[in-house]
Amino acid sequence: MLSASTRRLTAACAALGALTALPVGLAPSAAAADVQSQQWYLSAMKADEMWKTSTGKGVKVAVIDTGVNPSTPSLQGQVLGDEVSKPLSYGATKDINGHGTTMAELIAGTGNGGGLKGLAPDAKIVPYRVAMRGMSLAEENKAPDPVAVLKAIADSDVKIINMSFADDISYDDEQAAIKYAASKGKLLFAGTGNDAETTNKKMYPASYPYVVGVSAIDKTGKVGKFSNHGASVDLSAPGVNVPAWCNASFRSYCSHVNGTSVATAVASASAALIWSAHPDWTANQVLRSLIDTAGREWPKDTPSNYLGYGVVRPRKVLENPHYNPGSATADPLATENWRGKPGTSPSGSAYSSTPSAPAKSTPGGATSAADASSKSSGNNLTWVVVAAAALVVIGGAAFAVIRSRRRA
Repeated sequence: MLSASTRRLTAACAALGALTALPVGLAPSAAAADVQSQQWYLSAMKADEMWKTSTGKGVKVAVIDTGVNPSTPSLQGQVLGDEVSKPLSYGATKDINGHGTTMAELIAGTGNGGGLKGLAPDAKIVPYRVAMRGMSLAEENKAPDPVAVLKAIADSDVKIINMSFADDISYDDEQAAIKYAASKGKLLFAGTGNDAETTNKKMYPASYPYVVGVSAIDKTGKVGKFSNHGASVDLSAPGVNVPAWCNASFRSYCSHVNGTSVATAVASASAALIWSAHPDWTANQVLRSLIDTAGREWPKDTPSNYLGYGVVRPRKVLENPHYNPGSATADPLATENWRGKPGTSPSGSAYSSTPSAPAKSTPGGATSAADASSKSSGNNLTWVVVAAAALVVIGGAAFAVIRSRRRA
């Protein structure tokens, strides 16, 4: 088996729907409204109300990505680069293209200086860089082994692992490291991928057991056409038309960015809000609360191929002081994990496009954003219907990491 530093993206692993954006730059020094007003999901999710109860304080989120720049106005004081051990610290605080920094800001950005406002602005980021397409060979060779990274995070006090990347090759050692991290009480999120309009392959790490696969929706509740669907989708979150850093110069944000990477970051931040409010809960309980309260209009035990168990709505947990999170030890995704994420074979063949949940029309018209529902369209996309007056709660943007990976 090739070492992590020598595993390269194959032809089949061409960049996975890399972050797409219009060439419109938004200066980070501009008024906060210029950037934050484009974060439509903050109002849709009623972030201001949630922040009265929880801001993510006390929760550490590991961002395994292209590195994280701790010097942006929105991340100053938010990045714990000194908690990354020396052998794994290469490039951790030097972002190669802005993707990892964007994810970190979407999770825990303070919004200072007109930057992105994180959904969990008092959470802290522990950054890691792994080998990724676009690096020089020297950089790839120096990048930490993702298996070693996962094991180090598992043995730390980080609670959530954000993996906004995807690739169509499964590795036994990586799967074992994922399982180890889960056994140590970590909650892992990954993007399902951005090539639904082409191959719609089964992607990893989202398809590994114990990883929560996240798909992307837009402000109307429509699943992004790019967002991979299939058995790997466990939850959905906002991931369309969101601002992101244009590049590693960190001079401006680009608008209208799409991808499941963003959705993954929003899901991670949602978990951070809940865990901060309930620090004694386990990863199973936090995840169960997200699943139980997710926006959907189909039976919970028959997840949709496009939205999984539904759209994340952490507010529904935070506003209910009597919410019962259930068993601390029972895995809410036990069926999926026991089966090894049923779907396609490890070879990465395309998913069936048939939704697993029955198609439903919305009786009496559209529902509110907080009560997103589902129906099928002529092209088998699952939709979340929302009231015209309300913004929906979810979105995403994606990048790719090497060792046979792409941005999700």
